[in-house]
Amino acid sequence: MAGVAEVSYADFHCEKNNQEHRTAEISTKRLIVRRGQIFHITVQFNKSQCNPDSDRFALTAETGPRPSPTSGTKVLFPLKNSINAKKWSGVVVSNNGTLLSLAISSSPNAKIGRYTLSLLSSTDYQIKSFKLGEFILLFNPWCSDDEVFLDSAEQREEYVMNEDGIVYVGHCSFINKRPWYFGQFEENIVDICLKLLDNNRKCLNTPEKDYMRRNDPVYISRVVTAMVNCNDDRGILQGKWNEPYSGGAYPWSWNGSVAILHQWNRYGCRPVRYGQCWVYAAVACTVLRCLGIPTRVVTNFNSAHDTNGNLTIDKVYDERGRECGGQNDSIWNFHVWVESWMARNDLKSGHDGWQVLDPTPQEKSEGTYCCGPAPVNAIKEGAVDMKFDVPFVFAEVNADQVSWICRRDGGKEKISVETRHVGRNISTKSCGSTDRDDITHNYKYPEGSNQERAIFTKADLTNRPQREKKLQIHVKTDESVNHGSDIKVLISISNCSPVNMVCKLNFNAQIMKYNGIPLSQAITKNVQEIALEANEERTVPLEVSYSEYGNYLENQHLIKLIALAADVATNENVLAVKDVAVVNPDITIQILGQPILNQQLMAEISFRNPLLVPLLDCVFTIEGVGLIDEIQQMNVREIKVNETTTVTVQFTPKRMGPRKLLVDFDCNRIKDVKGFKNITVQCFKLI
Repeated sequence: MAGVAEVSYADFHCEKNNQEHRTAEISTKRLIVRRGQIFHITVQFNKSQCNPDSDRFALTAETGPRPSPTSGTKVLFPLKNSINAKKWSGVVVSNNGTLLSLAISSSPNAKIGRYTLSLLSSTDYQIKSFKLGEFILLFNPWCSDDEVFLDSAEQREEYVMNEDGIVYVGHCSFINKRPWYFGQFEENIVDICLKLLDNNRKCLNTPEKDYMRRNDPVYISRVVTAMVNCNDDRGILQGKWNEPYSGGAYPWSWNGSVAILHQWNRYGCRPVRYGQCWVYAAVACTVLRCLGIPTRVVTNFNSAHDTNGNLTIDKVYDERGRECGGQNDSIWNFHVWVESWMARNDLKSGHDGWQVLDPTPQEKSEGTYCCGPAPVNAIKEGAVDMKFDVPFVFAEVNADQVSWICRRDGGKEKISVETRHVGRNISTKSCGSTDRDDITHNYKYPEGSNQERAIFTKADLTNRPQREKKLQIHVKTDESVNHGSDIKVLISISNCSPVNMVCKLNFNAQIMKYNGIPLSQAITKNVQEIALEANEERTVPLEVSYSEYGNYLENQHLIKLIALAADVATNENVLAVKDVAVVNPDITIQILGQPILNQQLMAEISFRNPLLVPLLDCVFTIEGVGLIDEIQQMNVREIKVNETTTVTVQFTPKRMGPRKLLVDFDCNRIKDVKGFKNITVQCFKLI
């Protein structure tokens, strides 16, 4: 009587399978496949023990700590004559008695993660199970039955496969690019991403229930956004928005996700210090792309943080025009989140596609610091009853800004309602290029249009009519000023009434953090009384010198100019606010020679001091994946006034194709000056 055939070894054909599943960038040494797509393995039996006529075979795939058929974490499937694309299935491609060749396909709705694959071999008399090996299963945007299917080859290449990105920061009138290396296919990143899932609170409390839901991109994306911050779990990043940043890295010093993820993994899931919104978003993008969910980084300029859900951001000023602190609501110069592409089978039809996910810990969602996924089309239509967190994101792009004057007697007066300030120039990197793509139209109808106001009213259920004021004021200046320059300002005051009036003018320049929080320092100009005849307009020139504001600048420099005028007779107040971005000088990068694989290359990096004082303790930080093995730093003790300094870096490109050389400059007076140079590395010299 013949016994069950004994397995000698299994060949998972990692290189070939991973190439076909677009995971070879991660590894060719172990099997990493995408769900709903066929892969091939070969099983070697002990000599002459396998009978192709009588032996029967089945496979089991198991994931999680206690796999079970009821939870869907253990699947048993016999080998049949054809693949069933809707579920786990396998076929025998060939069997010569010692070598069994199999084609296997996972369900397009399978749980993602680590799996153990076993072969059941049986005859009429005996059954044996052989562990064949382990593999990793990811989401599959190329599979039409997968909930993350994206029907565009160009977009899949950009939002899943591209490891280089751009994050937009700055101000709505002066948008800056920050290059970012996502590195989702770098060594061990996939293991760190799976470790992140295993350390979420739900998994630590009830691992079986957590693994049971790992087929669902909605669930996985919420877990990721919760775990990228460390506010209520063993998450990756600790946020900090003010000095000092001791015990960690300045948030703006990061240029990629890989170092952050490796540090979190290396030091036992202790939070990495420090992050701010663009760092949170970029790290989330890395994790989601690595797991196979199409994701892009999105920046919302003039982003509202509405803490009480009333769709207004209240700004309170004292009678001298100085912004009062203490309000919970704020408007960030910019705020960065991600969008991920997925079906929303948990919602009524019409809400598939891009979903907002925000890992920056602003407000809790169902008891956890995470946000989303919120369907972008639900935000545009004001469908605030949709989950998850649509009202919060709706306010971020649509809230009205209401300005108040707080009088000395404690009373408050509403002086203006601005309906077009919030949610400007919503931006992401264009698909397949380094251009900026303005996607504001995805989030809202044109500002001031009947549709836009109707949607706001639908969501808000209130009406805020504004009364035309007899006294009007405007602040006129450039949208941006070079670091080191004075700010020239014109204050225009108009008397729109048929009678003469005298008004009192207050002017302040307020240094702002990028998250809308004012610093304590404010530059105040002398109060003036201005006589205005009926229907007269007067212009008052003012200046804010660099010597007045330069010592207080922080990263993401912004100065808010505030002009407050009051009719002396009626005490009617009018307010005008203008944001001015302070622009850092440029870094010039010149490549000397032709970028050839494994051949030394040189770059010259130049920086000119634009200030009227010397720059001290200057540091150039240079890095580039595939170009420079380790981050290089070059110190320059002093750069004199108007002096240009040049440093030279040598490196040997180790990877072909498009690469980025990244340069950061910091000194005692100017920080976070970024520059980059795109380099295409060839395998041989071009003639």
